[in-house]
Amino acid sequence: MTERPDWVPEGVEITVPNVARMYDYMLGGYHNFAVDRENAERLEAVAPGASAILRANRAFVGRSVGWLVDAGIRQFLDIGSGIPTLGNVHEIAQAIAPDARVMYVDVDPIAVAHSKAILADNPLADALQADLTKPAEILRDPDVTGLLDFTRPMAVLLNAVLHFVSDEDDPTGILDELRSVMVSGSYLTITHGTALRDWQDQQQGAGELLDRTPTAMHLRDPEQVAAMLSGMELIEPGIVPVDDWHPDLTGEDDDAPPPAVLAVVARQR
Repeated sequence: MTERPDWVPEGVEITVPNVARMYDYMLGGYHNFAVDRENAERLEAVAPGASAILRANRAFVGRSVGWLVDAGIRQFLDIGSGIPTLGNVHEIAQAIAPDARVMYVDVDPIAVAHSKAILADNPLADALQADLTKPAEILRDPDVTGLLDFTRPMAVLLNAVLHFVSDEDDPTGILDELRSVMVSGSYLTITHGTALRDWQDQQQGAGELLDRTPTAMHLRDPEQVAAMLSGMELIEPGIVPVDDWHPDLTGEDDDAPPPAVLAVVARQR
């Protein structure tokens, strides 16, 4: 029988792989279980470079949050935030602007429990367990409305989460509802998995593995991502591979992962 660590909330299933915990393991975290580690290692085996893609996505979060703070944003709603690892949004934002406010939202109870533990002494950051496919519940939650001021510009972060939303769950409709409370001058960031012609076998294998978790992946092309953002101003360089959005010029090109994740920052007009 698998022993339940004391940091695991009651009722959490620890024998079924979970994408957030797999992501945590692949980034070097420790809030994961044997089944998550096994599936993460299988993912890397069938799609070599998967871990590098996740690290590139994490690096984009850091660059984009820094850019947003420099643009004057002091409020962040990070939906699909996952399990906190080094370089969280609040760490990046508050290091530049100590008055920055951050609300993390995730459907995974372990991610939320650990976030709340980390943020216990931080009055300007909090975490909420909620489902992206029910945006109205997020936007009306008193913890969210108590921390964030919807009359002022904010940034909504949807990094590595929309590709777990099926067409049936209407990702464009979800974005429209989130945008309905975003005043002019607010921003939206998205990273999203996309199909690669020369990486089809690897992505098929990765998809089959993720189908065994509660969150299957739905890849979309740049045009589909752009359609979700109709009416918004795309910040240069637009919708690009995640490594190409305001790249860190100190990085090594040889370490670039397959361009299987798109990134974009868009401004509410």
